[in-house]
Amino acid sequence: MGGSLPPEIGNLKALIQMDMSMNQFSNSIPREIGGLQNLVNLSLRHNKLHGSIPDSMSNMVGLELLDLSHNNISGTIPKSFEKFQYLKYFNVSYNKLYGEIPSGGPFKNLSSQFFLFNEALCGSKGFSVPPCPTSSKHRSNRNRMLLLFLSLGIALVYVPITFVFVWIRYRKGKRAPQQTNSLSIATRGRISYYELLQATDARSESNLISSGSFGSVYKGILRSRTPIAVKVFNLQLEEAFKSFDTECEVWCNLRHRNLMKIITSCSNLDFKALVLEYMPNGSLDKWLYSHNYFLDIKQRLNIMIDVACALEYLHHECSSPVIHCDLKPSNVLLDENMVAHLSDFGISKLLGEDESDLYTKTLATLGYIAPEYGLDGLVSTKCDVYSYGIMLMETFTRRKPNDEMFEGDLSLKQWVSCSLPEAIVDVVDANFVTHYDNHLNNKLYCVASIMKVALDCCIESPARRIDMKDVVGMLKKIKIQLLAC
Repeated sequence: MGGSLPPEIGNLKALIQMDMSMNQFSNSIPREIGGLQNLVNLSLRHNKLHGSIPDSMSNMVGLELLDLSHNNISGTIPKSFEKFQYLKYFNVSYNKLYGEIPSGGPFKNLSSQFFLFNEALCGSKGFSVPPCPTSSKHRSNRNRMLLLFLSLGIALVYVPITFVFVWIRYRKGKRAPQQTNSLSIATRGRISYYELLQATDARSESNLISSGSFGSVYKGILRSRTPIAVKVFNLQLEEAFKSFDTECEVWCNLRHRNLMKIITSCSNLDFKALVLEYMPNGSLDKWLYSHNYFLDIKQRLNIMIDVACALEYLHHECSSPVIHCDLKPSNVLLDENMVAHLSDFGISKLLGEDESDLYTKTLATLGYIAPEYGLDGLVSTKCDVYSYGIMLMETFTRRKPNDEMFEGDLSLKQWVSCSLPEAIVDVVDANFVTHYDNHLNNKLYCVASIMKVALDCCIESPARRIDMKDVVGMLKKIKIQLLAC
């Protein structure tokens, strides 16, 4: 299909997905496309589009995937794209773009491969491009000085007025208490034991979410009406003290959209708890094995990409690499938008500057443990990769690694390996297989590709396993193929 993209494309207001890749479209992208505010996935790769990227596309606030690769697009990447909140995949490789790559918003987590083979892109080292020239900044020094003096003049006039206004508000505030419905109250300081007791209704059975090796998690409601999850540690177990200290040490330095957010902690001689963001959709384990819950192929892949992104951050982007050590579906929690958040760092390990692995006596959950971890207690980031591979197979087969159907020496890994590629239909979750699905063969091909990634994660030798950067890249490519189904 050739020709131009018509301006009328902006009238398709209800459109959620648009894949017009592998065509012969020419001319520029019409600015009217910015009217598609409900669009989640847009692929225009492998066309002959030229001109610049319209700034109006920043109005497509729901975008998760935008692929403009393999075209002749020139100009700069709009700075306004930094305001995309949900963008996970943005590929503009093989074009003629130049100028600075935005560094804020979703661009903090994008791979450098998405910007390859352009004319003259520049920016931070994280994108493997040259730094941007600074000469233009020197030319604007005079304007900056003028702006500075103007700002000082305004400040001299308005600061006293602002001070008086704040003082008046403060005096009023002492007479009328304020209310809030946000997490800001919780983040100003520690929450007391009595507040948590009240929030969880004295840790009543009806508020119990889950129980684990070192404690229990309860749902709570703060006085501000903010829902929270309270992880209370069982201090009768010596290991629970270490688990609490480990989680506090790890959480204080981690910031990623796919990691569970810790609000604060509560600790005294007889009580230790973490106050966490509440995840209304529960765990991946619940969605896989409970009745009346179902995830389709795309939802499962999105969840596993979220987990892979969290692990990529822990292994490759933290100043001290973090090994989770206990990957399993019950430690993957889902928020109101079904975005996955990795939780429970109670037995995690931090690698020092000169360390690539270390030894531990703490064992994780059977079935997910890498061979070198289970036999010798040797842990590295490759142990997480192995556990992730097992969980990836489990997510698409709906079979636990210690399922009773695996007798003798047979394992989930061997069962999946023997099915590829011809017999994938025999191991995939039966709920996927509906004979009236016109795209069944394509979906099964994508699942077979996913299983190949999982097996590459589970190679016996740690040195031969792929890393999480590769996993993220491969799964995102499979996602694009799946979106075309």
